[in-house]
Formats: sequence, structure tokens, C-alpha cells
Amino acid sequence: MKQITLRLCLALPMFFLPGPSLQEATNSSSCSSESAETMRLTDQLKESLDCVDTLASVWADNETASVLSSLTTAVKVLQGHQKSACLQAHPKQCPAPGVHSKGGLVCATIGDARYCKPMCNEGFDFDFLRRSRLYEECKAGIKPTWTTQYIGGKTLAICNKAAIAISGATSAYFPKDQDCLKTKSESDLEREVIQTFVSELKAKGIRGTAEYKCLTCG
Repeated sequence: MKQITLRLCLALPMFFLPGPSLQEATNSSSCSSESAETMRLTDQLKESLDCVDTLASVWADNETASVLSSLTTAVKVLQGHQKSACLQAHPKQCPAPGVHSKGGLVCATIGDARYCKPMCNEGFDFDFLRRSRLYEECKAGIKPTWTTQYIGGKTLAICNKAAIAISGATSAYFPKDQDCLKTKSESDLEREVIQTFVSELKAKGIRGTAEYKCLTCG
């Protein structure tokens, strides 16, 4: 059992590689995007993360720095792709809203307007009271802008560390142990968050077919 655990732990520095070995991955000139590859990558990462404490205590500082550097690079690349998911939404004249780092934005287009509801992860709350301000809006026009409380026009909300979340509506917070990324990683949870927002828009009297629906995490 100890040898099996050790082998899993040794995979940590290579968790993001598509091939079964570092050498094969280095020699490969292409990367597979098949679903099976994604699932295997995710499984390898989960197994490797179970071993972080075991290995971190014996790694030299430069080895730890090497792993952190690789992980940081991977996170930046993945976040860049993830945040670009809604960029093709209409109206295209609307500037892309900024996504706060401790939560996410659930958005939908109805008619000539784009609606986005800021959401905070557990343990965070909004800068301003926004119980009656469920979403921000950007309508098509000559110079469309977001109805935001912040200067600059792209920041829709900021989530700060807070012991109690009281500034927003109940649905503006992700549940305990289910932050934005966890929600987005499971299609059923993501669909539920999006559908809740669409229902809220309809309850506000906004009629029409919701298009370009998406959830983006910071």
C-alpha cells in the first residue's frame, strides 16, 4: 500500500500532462482534447493532490518552487480560457464585464439587453448593499454601458471576506462547499444556477427568450 501511495504521489509534478509519462509528453507534438483525456487528467490531479502533504515535507525548496510555477502557469491558462466563455454574447457592443475573483457572474441575453447577476462564494459578501439590485444590465445602443456602482463601467461587483453574508439576495451566494468553480464543473449545478437567474428575470417582468446563457468564475 505504501508503494502504491508513493507512486501516486510521484505523479504530482506531471498531473497536467496528457501522456502516461513525462518523456512521452515532451516528445509529443500534439495535445488531445477528447473528453476521455480531460477525465483522466482530472482523476490524476485528484489523486496527486491527496499526496501534497506527504511530498511537500520532503521536497527541497527549489522542487516546491518548480511545482508551484507549473501549477501557477496552468491556472493562468485555464482561467483565461474559462473567462472567455461569454465573450461572444450579444449585444456585442457591451463591454465584457469583469469577473470578481471570489465568486462569479451568471449572465443571459434577452432581447437587446445583457443581464448579469454577480454571485459571491461562501465566506464573502458584496461591497455595497444590493438586495434590491439583483443584476446589472447593458442595453444595445450607440454607447452601451453597464449599470454598475463602480467607476470604469466593467466591474459589476466585488466580493470581500465576510463572516456573514447580508448585502445581497439569497440567490446571490453560492452554497456552502459549492463555490463557483465547483458549480461550473458539474453541469447540473451550473444549469440550476442559470435557470434560477432566468426565472428571476422573468419575475422582474423581463419577457423574451433567454440566449447566450453562461456562468463565469473569477
